[in-house]
Amino acid sequence: MASFIVTISLGGVIFLLVTNHFSGDALAEEKLPSIEEVVEASVDIPEIVTSISNNNFARVSMTIQTDSAKAGKELSLREFQVKDIIIEELSEISRAELQGREGKEAFEEIVKSRVNELMQEGEVIKIYTTSFVVQ
Repeated sequence: MASFIVTISLGGVIFLLVTNHFSGDALAEEKLPSIEEVVEASVDIPEIVTSISNNNFARVSMTIQTDSAKAGKELSLREFQVKDIIIEELSEISRAELQGREGKEAFEEIVKSRVNELMQEGEVIKIYTTSFVVQ
């Protein structure tokens, strides 16, 4: 009988620990930022038209989201550097490499990585391509 009570008690303790652990994870998750916070931490990169390899050209504009308003302000000051990165990267890429979702996502990831190398007050968390034409 005593072993039965110990087994039930131990099962209850394990249940409470597991339940608290998983509910604690849910509470620990960060609250998603409001759209106002996203806009405040984002910078619009106006349309860039540049040649790419194989005698083609690309026309692209982006909105770059950072992790804070402070980082957004820094990125805004670095807009000329961001444009330079975009132009440099586009000049080394072919039309075929930019095709489809995977091509655009790969290009966005390259730009994100390069811009994050510049950032001192936070980081880029997402790049939204707002227009994209390759001809």
